[in-house]
Amino acid sequence: MSQHDFNIANQSFPATRTDLNNALAALASTSSGDAEPGTTYANQLWYETDTDTLKIRNEANNGWVTVLTLDTGVTATATELNYNDVTTLGLSEASKVVTADANGVVTLDNGFSEEYAAVTSTSNAVSLNLQTASNFSHTLTEDTTVSFTNPAASGKVSAATLRVIQDSTPRAITWTNVVWASATAPTLSQGSGNVDVFVFYTVNNGGTYYGFTAGQALA
Repeated sequence: MSQHDFNIANQSFPATRTDLNNALAALASTSSGDAEPGTTYANQLWYETDTDTLKIRNEANNGWVTVLTLDTGVTATATELNYNDVTTLGLSEASKVVTADANGVVTLDNGFSEEYAAVTSTSNAVSLNLQTASNFSHTLTEDTTVSFTNPAASGKVSAATLRVIQDSTPRAITWTNVVWASATAPTLSQGSGNVDVFVFYTVNNGGTYYGFTAGQALA
């Protein structure tokens, strides 16, 4: 913080140099300080440090006009600030294909596409990551345990579909945390290349997944 009256007094050389340096420091810091400068000039800038406000003196030199106030509490990174940029988000501002009303209800003017992930098993296990996709396929090569990761928090819904393609040697699936109708898991179609489709959803952070058979022996 530095302020100066910008009046270089008639004085000896060392004192004059100090006075000049103080005046330059005040200019460089925009006359910053908690209180306004003791001497003011029309169109003078002043940064009021206790309110983080940049002000300019009016033409009549009898008052200050606020130019801007800085929010020193903002800690966002450049990436986080770009979240507010429509282009960065990959949306089209002009066409407004996605809208939300005052109640937060989102409307799509057209259809939408979802990620589709083919997953493979390792050591008789396969995991469906609900953060990376909501539609999956799995070609059986061994008896497999299917589990889910990264579901939505409790009170929110995560849903997924799984397309299972049977091996030439019939394979079986063990389901983790999945509840089926009548507490009975479906028996997979046994024909080579048979396709079964299943649907799942959870509302308690993956504590329970409800499973439904959408179709079997589709190929």
